[in-house]
Amino acid sequence: MLSRVVDNTSCYNLDKRDIIREVTVKIGLEKINVQEGMILEALLDSGTTGLVMSSEFTKRQEFKLKKIENPIYIRNVNGTFNKEMPIENTVEVNIHYQRHRERTEINVMERQK
Repeated sequence: MLSRVVDNTSCYNLDKRDIIREVTVKIGLEKINVQEGMILEALLDSGTTGLVMSSEFTKRQEFKLKKIENPIYIRNVNGTFNKEMPIENTVEVNIHYQRHRERTEINVMERQK
């Protein structure tokens, strides 16, 4: 378990007018099937409705994929469908943050080929 985690807030100034705030936190991510873990930075995005992970990361880290019955099609903020592939897989993990641990599934986002 992680003993102490410090939040990291970054600001980027784009063309002197727009400021984007990006908040990342260090978390522990544990694979359920092999009880193997890693510490990484996770991006917090208040506009999302769930947890997502890239398919490239899942392949590189050898996560066990779990096929979902009904693919999830992603909509953009303006209501149009996202050009990326629908979500067809999840991974089951334990997320560790400070003294909290939660078992959850993370959707795997596949890039269009």
